[in-house]
Amino acid sequence: MQLTATEDIEAPLDRVFAELADFETLERQAMRRGIEVRRTGDHSAPAPGMGWHVTFQFRGKTRTAEIALTEYAPSERIAFHTVSGGLEIDTGIDLIALARARTRINMAAELKPKTLSARLLVQSLKLAKGGIDKRFRHRIAGLATDLEGRLQRSA
Repeated sequence: MQLTATEDIEAPLDRVFAELADFETLERQAMRRGIEVRRTGDHSAPAPGMGWHVTFQFRGKTRTAEIALTEYAPSERIAFHTVSGGLEIDTGIDLIALARARTRINMAAELKPKTLSARLLVQSLKLAKGGIDKRFRHRIAGLATDLEGRLQRSA
């Protein structure tokens, strides 16, 4: 199952990428939301192989996920591979400079079930794909708005 979203931000490409690649800030934001985050690997600077072990509540159960940074191309692309139970998710964030102070974010996530229970979950998501797509695009729009606001405040 594939989910995609595109948003434009009124900010230069390099500043948008720097904000998206600020993993320490993202880790702190996740912890404030009650998610336990532990960095894995010995990378102090972002590079493929860097990862996180994450524990969170979903549908009343404690879940875990292993997230690995698979691609890191400054000012172009960040990609992650996530494994949670029998579900694998490949997420890519691509950035395109539309103008000197305007950047397009293309985000895509592909869900790949590896177990029967994960297949049932993805199948139920496919049945509600219209609503899921809408919520995904809305979340990415919210992320873009927050990002744009932070960048304008820091300018």
